[in-house]
Amino acid sequence: MVAEKKLYKTSLINNRRYLGNKYKLLPFITKVVSEECSDIKSVADIFAGTGAVSSAFKDKTIITNDLMYSNYICNFAWFGSQEYSPQTIIDCIIKYNSISKYEDNYMTENFANTYFSYNDCSKIGFIREDIEQNYLDGNINERERAILITSLLYAMDKIAKTCGHYDAYRKGADFDASLELFVPLAEAHNNAENECFNKDANELVKEIYADLVYIDPPYNSRQYCDAYHLLENVARWEKPDVFGVAKKMNRDKMKSKYCTQSATEAFEDLIKNINAKYILFSYNNMATKGNGRSNAKIADEDIMRILQSKGTVKVFSENYKAFSAGKSNIVDNAERLFLCTCFSEEQ
Repeated sequence: MVAEKKLYKTSLINNRRYLGNKYKLLPFITKVVSEECSDIKSVADIFAGTGAVSSAFKDKTIITNDLMYSNYICNFAWFGSQEYSPQTIIDCIIKYNSISKYEDNYMTENFANTYFSYNDCSKIGFIREDIEQNYLDGNINERERAILITSLLYAMDKIAKTCGHYDAYRKGADFDASLELFVPLAEAHNNAENECFNKDANELVKEIYADLVYIDPPYNSRQYCDAYHLLENVARWEKPDVFGVAKKMNRDKMKSKYCTQSATEAFEDLIKNINAKYILFSYNNMATKGNGRSNAKIADEDIMRILQSKGTVKVFSENYKAFSAGKSNIVDNAERLFLCTCFSEEQ
């Protein structure tokens, strides 16, 4: 008997390019937690990004948060507590991948032959509109909506004519790959107590408790909403006006304080309001390396001063080459983990 050919491909959480992605550092992170922390039942990843670190703690109650809606929606797809139908996702993705008729829509009008070809823009626009309409009509639930959007964002990122982010597109590049959605292999039955947020981390920590709070904020002046504005646009699907060569929408409300001169002040406020047994802060050693935009915004002496006001601190380090959109001659780049064992309230 000849096996039936599979009509779709699948993807995992790490099948995405992203600045600062910690997927390759998971063994380092989990080793520190397993050896230095005890009785961890809940983990809050409050600058979650792609959710790579959260994925290492799936046996715990997970709280994810990110200021970018496009990251929030992906984290809700992977970790959300709502159950979903994998077959519904498969059926939708097979349908979307079979599209062969191309029509004008928001995406073609604004992005055709920039990051994507006209045909792929047409498909992206149709698919995103169809996802939203199916959700509004009650044909798919909130998590199914998130999983389908996640599949679309991953597919876009795979073929985009960029150097790894959306600050610019590669002019004159051949559109040699077509949009193809994969089925995200998200667990259908996650921990019922998992929560996913799309908030300012400094506000969120006033409202939550976790045994371990993991902190991985932006390090430098490069705003994530600038690098991933197009994915954010498609995830939100508010169809804003776009401007400039890079076709960006207004991003004023998406800017992070951790990319500005206010980073140290924001970090101090964050740590003061965290309610946890342990704080694990990830920050590289780029305070004085690279060019001005690459330099880390929070100095080591401020990190230690602020964390030591909250508890006892240990520092762990591992050499690491971070994802970069361009060439770099920086050597001895290290990722550091600052583990703060918080003072008990009695102290």
